[in-house]
Amino acid sequence: VQLQASGGGLVQAGGSLRLSCAVSRATFTRYCMGWFRQAPGKEREFVAAISWRGVTTHYAGSVKGRFTISRDNAKNTVYLQMNSLKPEDTAIYYCAAQKTGWSIPADDYDYWGQGTLVTVSS
Repeated sequence: VQLQASGGGLVQAGGSLRLSCAVSRATFTRYCMGWFRQAPGKEREFVAAISWRGVTTHYAGSVKGRFTISRDNAKNTVYLQMNSLKPEDTAIYYCAAQKTGWSIPADDYDYWGQGTLVTVSS
């Protein structure tokens, strides 16, 4: 299974970006999907997750109300809409897939994309 994240870039504080993650396998429709991020000098942290049907979502407190995770199972793609971006959102953003279950810890995810860099200037 391959995950290809895209959509990162440089944006000013208060701006928006939409990240995409394309998954190579059709069984994507059964996977819980998550977004994580890692800022320079910091550990990887959870950002958002969405159940395989897209009914259930969960967000880190730091992004709740600003970020929205969604998925299009027909396109094998998951999205992260990021609004009201802040300099502290600067990080490499990774998408990840979990074959079974619904879980937040990064260790529970089975497949990872290569990451896309988001830089928010003040």
